[in-house]
Amino acid sequence: MDETPNFECSQMQVLVLDEADRILDSGFKRELNAIISQLPKRRQTMLFSATQTKSIQDLARLSLKDPEYLSVHEESVTATPTLLKQIVMEVALDQKLNMLWSFIKTHLQSKILVFLSSCKQVKFVFEAFKKLHPGIPLKCLHGRMKQERRMAIYSEFCEKRSVLFSTDVAARGLDFNKAVDWVVQVDCPESVASYIHRVGRTARYKSVGKSVLFLMPSEMQMFEKLKAAKVPVHYNKPKKELVQPVSTLLASLLVKYPDLQHRAQRAFVTYLRSIHIQKDKEIFDVMKLPVDAYSASLGLPMTPKIRFLNQKIKSKAALAKTILDEPENQEEKNELEISKKNLDSSDSEDEETENDLLLAADNTKEGEGKASEDTEIMPATRILKKKKLKINVHRPLGSRVVFDDEGHTLPPLARIADAQSGKESVLLDPEQKAEYYRKMREDLKKADKEDKLLERQRRREKRIKQKMKWKEGNMDEDEDDDVSGSESDKATARPNKKSKVYFDSDSDDDGERNEVTGKGAIGAGSVSLEEQEALALKLLNSMHS
Repeated sequence: MDETPNFECSQMQVLVLDEADRILDSGFKRELNAIISQLPKRRQTMLFSATQTKSIQDLARLSLKDPEYLSVHEESVTATPTLLKQIVMEVALDQKLNMLWSFIKTHLQSKILVFLSSCKQVKFVFEAFKKLHPGIPLKCLHGRMKQERRMAIYSEFCEKRSVLFSTDVAARGLDFNKAVDWVVQVDCPESVASYIHRVGRTARYKSVGKSVLFLMPSEMQMFEKLKAAKVPVHYNKPKKELVQPVSTLLASLLVKYPDLQHRAQRAFVTYLRSIHIQKDKEIFDVMKLPVDAYSASLGLPMTPKIRFLNQKIKSKAALAKTILDEPENQEEKNELEISKKNLDSSDSEDEETENDLLLAADNTKEGEGKASEDTEIMPATRILKKKKLKINVHRPLGSRVVFDDEGHTLPPLARIADAQSGKESVLLDPEQKAEYYRKMREDLKKADKEDKLLERQRRREKRIKQKMKWKEGNMDEDEDDDVSGSESDKATARPNKKSKVYFDSDSDDDGERNEVTGKGAIGAGSVSLEEQEALALKLLNSMHS
């Protein structure tokens, strides 16, 4: 409609929307409303999705009247395909990458689709695992890629066995030709509907498939919600003896590749942000995350600072202290209620500006040697942070106390050394202070004039040097032109060029050359010595001017 002139759709009779629940989301509201406004009111509208919306507002936007719902699996016992085996494993946040690496190493003959929360996480895990060479091709797919690049990666993943790291951009609308063997959800989906779309990439039509979901202890409420939504998930305990630690290897990579360390920092920040903006606070609580252990699992030597997280910790601590102190009157009670409401509203915000997520990673020691290849994280790689001192802007001013020889206190700045009289110090009254400051101003003015003169002289000398260099360059060019160029060429190129003057010489060749060229040259004996000296002085003066 935007790019095709005279696009006509007044005769359209059927409108079909695939992935309707996502298309009707608020993110596409403006575009969809613009399209619907150009469509005829009398039409048939069909919506398709694995998780269909029944919102009255969404259906009213499409001008639907008395809509009819058709469910393919309305009478099914489960909400997901019966040939899909689904597993949930409880994995700590700092062990997720170890578990993912171990899973990939034990399934090298499978086609695996891995879901992560953010683009920065996908980039970091892809680049880091690629440098560790797991023994299977690795690919990545995220929303920051152009459409042509996405389609190329999609085609490659369809043809060969490999591991594809992706965000939720691959959770909908992609039908892989050859069945995906495993769908691994490293990060918890935001809802049950998102989970269903993710696992829907495998076990399509009559194919079999498997999926595994990593849940942190604070996210186990999602397991209960999946069972309540008729999703047949089974809880399995991870086999710790099969886990291959990768955190120490990542620490070594970050020392070797500084750019990879920046990717790790951004992955750390964006993951915490993705948890912070989630709406379901029963499952997603950023305050329950082991932040330091998670940064160490990424190989980072120091935990990056997250401003919004520190502010939230301070505000909660202040509120807890306020609650312990019993308010004395009604005004204090009202203020306490307002602070509670503000804190609750800040916890439930859906979006956080990028300025609140400024990354301020402290400088780390470099060149201390590569990280060891041990199976456990060395505590020596984590440098303790030093407490930074802050300037107290509310400190009292002019509080310095000065004592005289007898021990009596004097006002601040009252004792000024008198070098001329030889006295150690004198006590000045207001008139003496004014006279002292007047002399200081005069001295500063004189010094300022001298500095200006020196600066002016320095600039003048610099200009003269540049001018002399420029003239010397022009003289060299003139000599080159006189040797190589012809009369007609020089006349065309430089119409205002002055004729050269050749001074007296002992060589007969010079005299012959001057007679032949006829460029206003002065032959031998045609100019007196005084005239030559005067001409030389004139040329020197013109060069210095």
